[in-house]
Amino acid sequence: MSEEFLGDRRKALEEEFFAKHNQQLLRQLRETTAPKARKEALAAASGITDAAVLEQLTALDLSSETLAALSLVPLIEVAWADGRLDTKEQSALLAAAEQAGISKGSASHQLLEEWLGERPPPELLAAWKAYVATLSTALSVQDKEALKRDLLGRARSVAEAAGGFLGLGKRISSAEQAVLTELEQAFA
Repeated sequence: MSEEFLGDRRKALEEEFFAKHNQQLLRQLRETTAPKARKEALAAASGITDAAVLEQLTALDLSSETLAALSLVPLIEVAWADGRLDTKEQSALLAAAEQAGISKGSASHQLLEEWLGERPPPELLAAWKAYVATLSTALSVQDKEALKRDLLGRARSVAEAAGGFLGLGKRISSAEQAVLTELEQAFA
């Protein structure tokens, strides 16, 4: 796999992630990320705390906006799996974004709020899956598993947020499980 191919996938994910506001918001995020703080920015944007994974991602020249996209896409896709968002899913989504270091008022948070009101186009998930599949080939097995566990764990928590009746019964709907399975397959 060439660095150029990974770079092309990274750029495609960024462009799809910032489809509506891409020029202004992408420029804003790039200006706020100094090269010497790249690892810290990656950790803040993704919520990933594993130093080895962060080192590997930094070595691949990933940006914080790419990792923000990487961390938000699974959450938003699971939340919209049944075609609607309820208040528990919205709260879980916002909490997961905050936990991942996506602060209120940031460009990533603005996009997330927009996606709470309107489901993103299917091309976003397609770009995410292509990017993750390519990134997975560049990571070690351990780093890929850590990234997968982190991203899918947060997506699962969003799926469980609205599940069951009075906390009883099946916590994840079949539509949400189908999306979780699809997301997991991107790492294969």
